Amino acid sequence: MRFVPLEIADTLLIDVEPHSDERGMFARVFSEEEYAAQRLPTHFPQCSTSFNYRRGTIRGLHYQRKPYEEAKVVRCTRGSVFDVIVDLRRDSLTFRHWLGFELTEDNRRSIFVPAGVAHGFQTLSDNAEVYYQISTPYAPEAACGIRWDDPAIGVRWPIPISVISSRDAALPALT
Repeated sequence: MRFVPLEIADTLLIDVEPHSDERGMFARVFSEEEYAAQRLPTHFPQCSTSFNYRRGTIRGLHYQRKPYEEAKVVRCTRGSVFDVIVDLRRDSLTFRHWLGFELTEDNRRSIFVPAGVAHGFQTLSDNAEVYYQISTPYAPEAACGIRWDDPAIGVRWPIPISVISSRDAALPALT
């Protein structure tokens, strides 16, 4: 695996190093030893998946409040998504900055999202599936989010929006 530091502190892209032969491909997507060397969580008590029927679907931008903050490793296992992170750590030099990356079943790329950073995505294909490794179990009372179109953030989604849940559409702007 290759760990690529990003402009938002403590965030990383994780690229697999596939080994191919006549059978297909094999790649390691998690190694406790390699994650520990990068000072990433190595214990993920919850893994989740999101399946999305329609291209243009937006999920997010989500995070959990203290004391249930969560770090995540996010990977697209089917189709493609435009994955977005937003730094919500008020003491961070990149507070309110966002980054977006294409994650696809073909590039097999993952993104590490630290605690205090919101996460969301827009599907770029029909039938897109996203897999999450999460450092803290989901706590409904701590679930939060910010609006996908918050002008203070200015995320530029790549395609028109086709589906967004009423919950996500009603999320507040960052204050």
